[in-house]
Amino acid sequence: MESNQGFDANVVAAYKEQCSRNPFGFVLHPEEERTPEYAHVYFTGNYQGREVVYDTVLYTLRLEHECEMYSIVEEMTKKKFPGYSMQLSDSAEDTEPPEEVAMHMAEIILSLEEDETVRVKEHAELDLTAGFGIGLDVGLHVEEITDERIATFIRRFNRGDLTLDPTLYTFQFNDADDG
Repeated sequence: MESNQGFDANVVAAYKEQCSRNPFGFVLHPEEERTPEYAHVYFTGNYQGREVVYDTVLYTLRLEHECEMYSIVEEMTKKKFPGYSMQLSDSAEDTEPPEEVAMHMAEIILSLEEDETVRVKEHAELDLTAGFGIGLDVGLHVEEITDERIATFIRRFNRGDLTLDPTLYTFQFNDADDG
């Protein structure tokens, strides 16, 4: 951790200053797009009595559920159609899968939803091996990741009174997100 710049007192001080300029107490990651359901931020706090920078991604449980569903659908589709790649190509053409593949994917989604196979719950997981500071992966059961929600999370996390909902949730896959 000594070579990790997120533990360096001068770097931490610089981030602390940047965070203090934002009324919500964080700095957005400059190279990642923020969406209503996802934000990549930096904030400062303590870890084992030492000030550090937390490199944090926050996202909604619905987004996490969708990503896990997509991963399962992709894996099962690859098994049945090994020649088909679900990765988007550079050309905007041919973004729709062939009908047989699309039907297979829809059947998988319906089956997963019916069985409630994918369930997610709130979490805040530390990554002490992150390249910068301490990585923090956070899934919250909210509709949007707003500035206010990020600030509330940071405040509770830093005070040590963060309470996460242990309930397992499942969601319906959005038709607009299929394939």
